[in-house]
Amino acid sequence: MNKLNVLLVAVVMVFATGFAQAQKIASVDINSIFTSMPEMKALDQQLQNLQTSKQGELEKQGKSLQDLMKKYQDEAAKQTPAINEQRSQEVQKLQDNLQQLYAAAQKDIAEKRDAGLAPIEKKINDAISKVSKAAAYEFVFDASSPALVYKAGTDATPAVRKELGL
Repeated sequence: MNKLNVLLVAVVMVFATGFAQAQKIASVDINSIFTSMPEMKALDQQLQNLQTSKQGELEKQGKSLQDLMKKYQDEAAKQTPAINEQRSQEVQKLQDNLQQLYAAAQKDIAEKRDAGLAPIEKKINDAISKVSKAAAYEFVFDASSPALVYKAGTDATPAVRKELGL
């Protein structure tokens, strides 16, 4: 019985080793590809210019708000409580507007980045697929992360979903 178990384990190991060697697996360092692409360098420059422009606008607005606040603080002792309250509300409204401008600027930059990255990512993914098919790779992993980039082998997802009752 013991010899039968050893023989069975040996047979399973031979088949497992043969199966693992039959699969062609590769890795790609996508981060290094991104950073070396001229399109990515151009996008980075565009985003930097946009950020500098938005930052300049925000600093200008912030400076005028600070000047107004200083003026109101200097004049506060000479004004009535009603006027001071009105000025306080005005300052609060301007601060809120400045925060909204900041949020809008961040959103604009993120949207530009996402819009610019989409064609670059597609270009890289298309290239990975083409190379993978030509070299008959079944799996391609991103070397800079644990992400699977390309897969031509068997997908076990449906079986796992069925096992989980999904």
